Amino acid sequence: MKFILATTIVIIEMVSFAFINNNSKPDISDVPDNFFDLTFTDIDGVPMKMSDFEGKYVLCVNVASKCGYTKQYKPLQELYEKYQDQLVIIGFPCNQFLNQEPGSEEEIAEFCEKNYGVSFLMTEKIKVKGEDQHAIYSWLTNKSLNGVADAKVSWNFNKFLISPKGEWLGHFESKVDPLSDEIVNLFQ
Repeated sequence: MKFILATTIVIIEMVSFAFINNNSKPDISDVPDNFFDLTFTDIDGVPMKMSDFEGKYVLCVNVASKCGYTKQYKPLQELYEKYQDQLVIIGFPCNQFLNQEPGSEEEIAEFCEKNYGVSFLMTEKIKVKGEDQHAIYSWLTNKSLNGVADAKVSWNFNKFLISPKGEWLGHFESKVDPLSDEIVNLFQ
């Protein structure tokens, strides 16, 4: 009986979570339409500019430490080590999917380094959907800004690939392995 009750609660939370912020749209009026005009703050609190990565591919991934896809940190790190001369990977910690990234920036950085040896760039915690959506994710998910496609961040470890010229190349759902041909073939 306890199992059924617990399962029911989890299902209700998941369904509720799926509908939270679905109707609240971010204000994109002040979001640049050029990817390299976007900025963010890294996990150590240092302001960063996407323009620092012009000339390289950029893979943006919303990450979480307590998710079934958390194991993707390993292939993300492998991808980074193999292609770091031409590819920048940026992990964007987000706690919007069943509270699977509850820690502080310091705890997140420690977890990633200790468990997966993560050396690619990580940001402060952000929101990837809804009213307070970070400008980078507004750009990644709105065709009116990126000029290519609308996309929905459906869960942790969604991936977006940007060209060295700042062009939106693709959106990959959580289940797509970072080392898959589907991603790697776009920048090889």
